[in-house]
Amino acid sequence: MKLLGFLGLLLSPAAFASGGYNFFNNASHATHIPAHTLALIFGSLLIVLIGVVYRAQLSSVKNIIIPDRGITTRNLVEALGQAMHGTAKTVMGEESTKKYYSYVIFVFFFILINNLIGIIPGSMSANQNLNTTLALGIFTFFYFNFQGIRAVGFVNYMKHFAGPMPALALLVFPIEIISVSVRPLSLALRLRGNMDGDHLILGIFSELVPYIVPIPFYAMGIFVGFLQAFVFTLLTMIYIGMATAHHDHGDHDHHH
Repeated sequence: MKLLGFLGLLLSPAAFASGGYNFFNNASHATHIPAHTLALIFGSLLIVLIGVVYRAQLSSVKNIIIPDRGITTRNLVEALGQAMHGTAKTVMGEESTKKYYSYVIFVFFFILINNLIGIIPGSMSANQNLNTTLALGIFTFFYFNFQGIRAVGFVNYMKHFAGPMPALALLVFPIEIISVSVRPLSLALRLRGNMDGDHLILGIFSELVPYIVPIPFYAMGIFVGFLQAFVFTLLTMIYIGMATAHHDHGDHDHHH
């Protein structure tokens, strides 16, 4: 019976989508707090809850190397974490991964969870709002620049923008500064555009044909949610690797 009820929810999102129902919009009218802010708060609390459940499951096992049986929070978190850790070592190098992985994995899970919330009928993703994605972009911008300055020093970090040829430094420097400065906006617009577009498509098809037809679009929505979280995190790793490249030459030769 529970399975039938769950399938009914998937097969008939019309109760939410066709009526234009959105829990966060309704809550926004009641609390006078923007809907995307409420969605972000909900997503943040969900991340904390997942972390608490993960730690509880981890503390109850005798051998942490052996995974749990079946699909558990611990197995999902560790599978995704290991996949991103392997990607980080490929992109940034092993030494840099040890230093910056905590931020990288936080960005990935933060974006992923908030993306997937938007797939739920009657919900929305905080990442559909430019305020959220721009804040993520700006935070990442300050992070990789701070780590770059911390790794090589302010003067050497500024020299990085001048290019390898002193004769062209006056021309290259402002171009490089502009190029780096637009990264937060490009990150924000990419994430926001893709999540908003995906949610819009899902909503349209749910209204037009509320039964069965939307299922592939839910699958696509989950895929897009994962993909966009990965792309944002991958670009973050690349930016960190480039910013700290002169500090760890052995780890970042592929950036030169």
